Amino acid sequence: MNGYSEHEQYLKNALLDLNCSTSKQKEKKLSPHYFEDLKEDLLVRYADKSLKEVMNCSTCQTSFGDALKITTKEKIDFRLRENNFKNQINNNLKLLPKIGLKTEENLKNKGFKTIKDLQNHDRYGDSASKFLNEIDEMSFCEIVNLLDSNRYSKKCRSNLIKCISMTDVENFKFMDIETKGLSNVPIILIGIAEIKNNKIIASQYFLRDYTEELNIIDAYQNHLDDDSVHVTFNGKSFDVPFIKNRCAYNGIESKLDLPHLDLMYFAKDLWKDTLPNCQLQTIEREIFGIEREDDVPGQYIPGYYDTYLSKKNIGPVVPIIEHNCQDIISLASFLEKMYEDVN
Repeated sequence: MNGYSEHEQYLKNALLDLNCSTSKQKEKKLSPHYFEDLKEDLLVRYADKSLKEVMNCSTCQTSFGDALKITTKEKIDFRLRENNFKNQINNNLKLLPKIGLKTEENLKNKGFKTIKDLQNHDRYGDSASKFLNEIDEMSFCEIVNLLDSNRYSKKCRSNLIKCISMTDVENFKFMDIETKGLSNVPIILIGIAEIKNNKIIASQYFLRDYTEELNIIDAYQNHLDDDSVHVTFNGKSFDVPFIKNRCAYNGIESKLDLPHLDLMYFAKDLWKDTLPNCQLQTIEREIFGIEREDDVPGQYIPGYYDTYLSKKNIGPVVPIIEHNCQDIISLASFLEKMYEDVN
């Protein structure tokens, strides 16, 4: 005998077979054949149907014409407990010019624990007084820019999450786009989610054909004002620059110079040691227990969209719209969880 009873050996072999089967299923789901078969299935499933039959759609007016708007509403209990962040800013001496990590440590060892304490310091007194006068008059946007531009912002990145207690949750604009490729191609879908009265409302603007790109960009920008805060996942590197590029291409003004919380960077800081990776869907699965079905990876989206146009069949774009909606709604959960963790 090899140390296993007959029953134990059977269970061991069954477990190995299960793991092998699961692995093969995952490989199959990642193969081009799987996504080609899925597309064909979607064409059959949604033949002769319109988006208005399967989703909550309406037509909205923009400065450039009509845009198709898809609306999803869910209940949400989004709460940010008070953290007295302005007092926390007062403890961060590195926000003053010419104070780094070592200098801050030395000053605190000498009893200068706060910026307020430094008003009595021979060298830093004037800059401390100036800072304290300005901070009371700063808007949330200015405070975010102050924290983000500080040379030690990477070491103190949690401050950018902590400071969100200083603005209304209605100002968060959870945003994600889907495109025809990585550069110099149209945006086919813009999603923006907002929290209002204990509900998260997702508004998605879908490109029915290439003539409507201006319309969907304008519809999206109509959600923005001076108090808006972009919340994205890799949006600083991709989504916002991409929209700005398409605005320039189409000859319209962009309104995107807003405070921006790119949660990808915070995810890496907070969870890189506990997760296999910090991709959006990994965070959904590992932290929130969300498993997506029939999700279409980004590399297949252009082909799916082309099929939608050529076949005049909504099937291939249904999972793209659902994917985008899940992305922007998940961002709200990410932000709330991050805020809890850093506080």
